[in-house]
Amino acid sequence: MMMLRVVSAAVLAVAVILPATLASAGPIEDRQAIMKGNGRDTKAGGAMVKGETPFDAAAANKILANYAAGAKAFGKHFPASSKTGGDTEAAPAIWDKPADWKAALAKFQTDTAAAVAMKPADAASFGKAFGLVTANCKSCHEAFRIKKG
Repeated sequence: MMMLRVVSAAVLAVAVILPATLASAGPIEDRQAIMKGNGRDTKAGGAMVKGETPFDAAAANKILANYAAGAKAFGKHFPASSKTGGDTEAAPAIWDKPADWKAALAKFQTDTAAAVAMKPADAASFGKAFGLVTANCKSCHEAFRIKKG
């Protein structure tokens, strides 16, 4: 009887908590979460490329997969309603030059998918794949990001 209560409580907790954790916080917060993940992966990948941490093929491929997933989801988080308000670094150019924004996003998506397809098994091949992905960062940040502080 006690076991049934414990299992019931666990099922109820999952039913209540899981949807809340999967729910969107809002477009600004969602895109910030993606960029925070990209920052984490850039730091870890950069350390591997520089030899500051040992190369780990599984971790390297996970980094690339994370970038690809983020690139695929990122564009959905820029509705016109999120152009102003909130703590955002998104530049008006995203909405003022939508063709340029879509082209930059498409390039990032293509490059991240290509990097994942490389399936790097050593530091040299990871460096090439990682470079393909991170080459997008500077140009996109310069054109579509407001640098704060």
